Amino acid sequence: MHWLASGASSGRLFVRVFDGAGNVWEDIAGDVLASITTMQWNGPAKGWNAGAPMDDANFNRRQTIRVSTAVAYAQVGVIGFDGPIDLQSLRLYGLPEAAPAVLNGTPLLTGALFGSGRREFAAEVSWDLPSLAPGATSLLDVTVNGARAGDLASASLVSSTRFIELDEAVWSNNTVRVMARNISAANFDLAAATLSVEVTKRRVP
Repeated sequence: MHWLASGASSGRLFVRVFDGAGNVWEDIAGDVLASITTMQWNGPAKGWNAGAPMDDANFNRRQTIRVSTAVAYAQVGVIGFDGPIDLQSLRLYGLPEAAPAVLNGTPLLTGALFGSGRREFAAEVSWDLPSLAPGATSLLDVTVNGARAGDLASASLVSSTRFIELDEAVWSNNTVRVMARNISAANFDLAAATLSVEVTKRRVP
């Protein structure tokens, strides 16, 4: 958090946190931590306020906020000034291991299920493969809401054989096409089995 212009004082950090479904998390110890100051729960605002103001004279102008791993979304701001202010910049950083949870996967998608913060989408279906001769293939289109062209796709079939090879790709919006190939020298006719499909958004540099 960079300095406040014109000597403004009394501004305090404010953080409101949410779970993956967009529900506000209320007064859970350790959800929000900040450098230099203690974060205090503000019941009426359903958020956390910094215990100390960011007065220029106190040189506590840059503060670091950390949220717990259980937090899916967060609103960060500054409140409670005693006059006009100029907030010059607000910079957000994330630990490398937390990056998949905070990246904006697909800005054009909306709603709690598809919007910011989601990089992984998955679906499971039952697949009763036909009898496959050596080298033969079978195709199945699986609906995975949120999938878009260029996303990375993976699939696995609950089966005891290692001779059925799967290839998968995002075929169109919300659809992953899976191809099963018999790579053995014998015919295979598997019973219906669970097919799991996962789509992961590309990382944006």
